[in-house]
Amino acid sequence: MVGSDLKQKTKGTPDDIDIHVGGRLRVRRSLLGFSQEKLGNAVGLTFQQVQKYERGVNRISAGRLFQFSTILDVPVTYFYENLTKTLSTGMSDNDQEGFKHDAPEDMMQSKETLNLLRAYYSIEDQGARQDILKFIKSMAKKI
Repeated sequence: MVGSDLKQKTKGTPDDIDIHVGGRLRVRRSLLGFSQEKLGNAVGLTFQQVQKYERGVNRISAGRLFQFSTILDVPVTYFYENLTKTLSTGMSDNDQEGFKHDAPEDMMQSKETLNLLRAYYSIEDQGARQDILKFIKSMAKKI
């Protein structure tokens, strides 16, 4: 790739990768029920700084990302999952249909999804969780 082909970041504009990593931070924090303030306190930051990280306005350093991964109990690679899908320009050779209905582009960013997952994993009985999953799958057209 030639230097001129690289996308140049405009000052004040969040980078796509920073937005993705920040979004993954927000999803995991929300799933665990942490407030921005609680997460910030755990690493010595204000909730405003966590907010800036989550929006991708500020880039998360490697050391800070490691702290977040430890506190949120995920590997560092979690923050980069689906990154190529996020950055994809849709130049696939074959037509692929995504989710239809009213599903947001990234379902993991949906408040409804986060609430559903939080409720699901709050059920301590693993057998009951599996029964609920079977029930939901039986109601869905395709999975």
